[in-house]
Amino acid sequence: MSEIRAMLGNVSRQRASVIANQRNFPEPIAVLAMGKVWRKSDVETWIKKHRPELADS
Repeated sequence: MSEIRAMLGNVSRQRASVIANQRNFPEPIAVLAMGKVWRKSDVETWIKKHRPELADS
């Protein structure tokens, strides 16, 4: 989740969690004891579509 937070412009942990739980956010590729894991390319594609101002961050 910390990488997702950084990709979203260093949002809070709570805000990143809210975003990651939206229906249109990519599904995690795994759920481990440490938490959910997403494919970086899936998150980058989502950001380009839904948060284009962050796409090159």
